[in-house]
Amino acid sequence: MVNESEKPEFWESSFIEKQEMWGLEPSRSAILAKDFFIEKSVKNILIPGIGYGRNAQIFKENAITVTGIEISKTAIEMARKHYGREMMIHHGSVTDMPFDNYLYEGIFCYALIHLLDASERKKLIEDCYRQLSDHGYMIFTAISKEAPNYEKGKLISKDRYEIFEGVKMFFYDRISIQSAFGKFGLFEIIEIKENQPFFLIKCKKEK
Repeated sequence: MVNESEKPEFWESSFIEKQEMWGLEPSRSAILAKDFFIEKSVKNILIPGIGYGRNAQIFKENAITVTGIEISKTAIEMARKHYGREMMIHHGSVTDMPFDNYLYEGIFCYALIHLLDASERKKLIEDCYRQLSDHGYMIFTAISKEAPNYEKGKLISKDRYEIFEGVKMFFYDRISIQSAFGKFGLFEIIEIKENQPFFLIKCKKEK
C-alpha cells in the first residue's frame, strides 16, 4: 500500500503547481554530506527522492557521480532542465527499490523517510543498506520532534501526524533513530537546522 505522500499524483501536482518550491540552492545537509563524502573518497552516490535535483548538483560539481530516484515525472524534467540530461534518474517510488543492481559508495536521502509509514520506513533503510558497497556510507535526514508542527494535526500512530491533507509525518528522536538504524551501521546523529529541525543520520556498511 502506497503512502499518501508517496503517491505519484500528490508530488506531480505539487511540482506542477510550485515548481522549484525549495529554490535551487542545496540544503545545509547536502553541503555537509558532500564534505563527508569527499573526506571518505566516495565517488558515486544514490539519492532516493531526488526531486528536481537541487541537492544533486553540489555532488556533481565535486566529481561525485549521482543516480536518483524520483516519483514525479515533472520533477525529473525540471532536474534535466537545470542540471543536464546525463544524470540517471529512475522514475518510480522509493518503496519499489531497487531500480538497479548497482552497489553505491554513498547514499544521501534527504527529508524523505519521515513521509513514509512504519513498514515503508523499515524497507527504505533495508533497501538503501543493501545497495551500499562494503564500507559504503548512507546519510539520512529526518524531521525532529523539536519541529513546531510536532503533535499538530491528526494523530495517525505514535509520533506520526497528518499535518495537512496528503502529508503525514513521523517525528524522530534519538531513541527512535537508534531503534530504526541501530542494526545498519549507525555511528553518528547530528542535530541540524534546515527549514525545520532535522537529524542528520550517518551509517556505515561493514563487510
